[in-house]
Amino acid sequence: MQNRNMSDIIEAYLKSVLQGVGDVEIRRSEIAERFECVPSQINYVINTRFTPKQGYAIESKRGGGGYIRIMKLEVVDEAEYLDGMISLIEHDISFRDAVSIIDNLEQKQLITAKQAFVMQAAVDNEVMSHFEFPNQARAVVLKHIINRLKYD
Repeated sequence: MQNRNMSDIIEAYLKSVLQGVGDVEIRRSEIAERFECVPSQINYVINTRFTPKQGYAIESKRGGGGYIRIMKLEVVDEAEYLDGMISLIEHDISFRDAVSIIDNLEQKQLITAKQAFVMQAAVDNEVMSHFEFPNQARAVVLKHIINRLKYD
């Protein structure tokens, strides 16, 4: 079995809970207790692995009866979903975030595995290193490609 860190284990658990349902409400302290970790570890996993770029929305309520709701973003209208992904890119984007968006599009079956491979190659660090501002160039390229996906 592959050696996985605690964040990977928590992520896998939360994704398994989300399987087949649109959203799930969790209590940070209960999950932390279950995995014998500090609640900030749960925050870290949610803030880094359940982002809109990865196809999730988060809602939280603090306090005694507080909760964190993780919602899987579903594709209702492809063009609208693609526009939503474009709006997440802003004026620059890291390779890691670009890959998250590309993986999300593939998981939602908006692009094929081959298209995902080509998109990742287009925004790769090696390619972007030829530009003065690589993250800005990556953002322009990725926005343009995603925008083109709306028009078959």
